[in-house]
Amino acid sequence: MKIKRLLGATAMLALSSSLALSSLARATTIGFSQVGSESGWRSSFSESVKREASARNIELKFADAQQKQENQIRAVRGFIAQRVDAIIIAPVVETGWAPVLREAKRARIPVVIVDRNVQVNDDSLYLTRIASDFTEEGRKIANWLMQKTDGKCNIVELQGTVGATAAIDRAKGFNEVLSAHPNAKIIRSQTAEFTRSKGKEVMESFLKAEQGGRNICALWAHNDEMALGAIQAIKEAGLKPGQDILVVAVDGVPDYFKAMADGEANATVELDPHLGGPAFDVIAAYLNGDKDIAKYINNTGELFSQDTAAAEYQQRTNK
Repeated sequence: MKIKRLLGATAMLALSSSLALSSLARATTIGFSQVGSESGWRSSFSESVKREASARNIELKFADAQQKQENQIRAVRGFIAQRVDAIIIAPVVETGWAPVLREAKRARIPVVIVDRNVQVNDDSLYLTRIASDFTEEGRKIANWLMQKTDGKCNIVELQGTVGATAAIDRAKGFNEVLSAHPNAKIIRSQTAEFTRSKGKEVMESFLKAEQGGRNICALWAHNDEMALGAIQAIKEAGLKPGQDILVVAVDGVPDYFKAMADGEANATVELDPHLGGPAFDVIAAYLNGDKDIAKYINNTGELFSQDTAAAEYQQRTNK
């Protein structure tokens, strides 16, 4: 009888160990729904998450939404069906997330929102959001521009994707600062979808509409990629970007630092693309039993101008 009990206890211990190892293995599986690859910053973001996952031995299930929310929702439902241990979402737009987030919650899969935001009435539907304060980014770049122009400037604006948090909040912060400067105004504004090609196309239309650009003091772009496209349009119009038309944006991608070093752009607020580490840290803490996690983790970056652009470019590219 004692031998039977001993064998039973041994079998139970082996089963418990097997379950623990199985749980540990599952805890390394994370689904990541990314907006797409519309910009150099976005590509750097994706690559940094993949590198960080590899370094931590995390099995990362990566899904590129190609800037379509329906693709993201489909991917998230796929992650839920696969019983991943956590999901990371960089949402295309803010609205329309509640149903699929409720599905993840019912499946007891924690969701971390990175970069852009989601609008839901119940914030228990996600674990935390890790992102820059986009409104503050808008304020920072607007304050720099107002100081540079003594508050007198006709500005054209290249907006990001309609409905995206970065576009909404960067515009909000920028306009807050402009409201205190009656001699500064946005004279034209249009979305260029966060892409370089659309930035060039829309800037060409702005230049034609504003006396070949002679009525434009500055270009304000919601990201560097659109600004880089606009810089090309300004040059093709026979003007000097960074001089005839000031250029300000947000992101801090290497190509934009090169443009600043060359005198063709003026200022940017850096948006850190290395969000994988913080996201994985939060997920690990939660899966290890930490339920006291802040609902928002801020990683707002610094403002950079031409003064340090060459050194920053060299540092970022090792050139």
